[in-house]
Amino acid sequence: MTITLKTLMSQYPRAGRLEWIGLRPARRVALEMPDQAEVDATGLVGDRYAGRSGKRAVTLIQAEHLPVVAALMGRSDLDPAITRRNLVVSGINLYALRGERFRVGEVLLEGTGVCDPCSFMEASLGPGGYNAMRGHGGITARVIDAGRIALGDAVAAELEEASA
Repeated sequence: MTITLKTLMSQYPRAGRLEWIGLRPARRVALEMPDQAEVDATGLVGDRYAGRSGKRAVTLIQAEHLPVVAALMGRSDLDPAITRRNLVVSGINLYALRGERFRVGEVLLEGTGVCDPCSFMEASLGPGGYNAMRGHGGITARVIDAGRIALGDAVAAELEEASA
């Protein structure tokens, strides 16, 4: 039996978990960190980016990458709020979800690309912060089906049904 690349790319060892939610109510102000949030067609309700470009409606970062960035900066840990992402997810490779549909709780998202760091990382993390975040910035997603998300929700690829 030959295993195709498509088959390999559609298999995940397990579902992930939503660990943290961040809402950016305005530019350069402290993030709100609720235990749950409403997601509408344009993004997280209460986030300043909701209603803008649909491709970047939600930003997600890998929880497992936060200690890597911290280590690169010579820190013992990294507060997710510094990254200014909406969601921190553990247990599933976010990079593998680019171009794929996936659920966070009852919300269906579609990964649209990588979430590269911006120059603000230099100010928030310190000199070298931009480069420390490169390759660890997470992904962006558009909202396909709105709903509610909450800490602890499963994060899982929405696999296509095999046709008969």
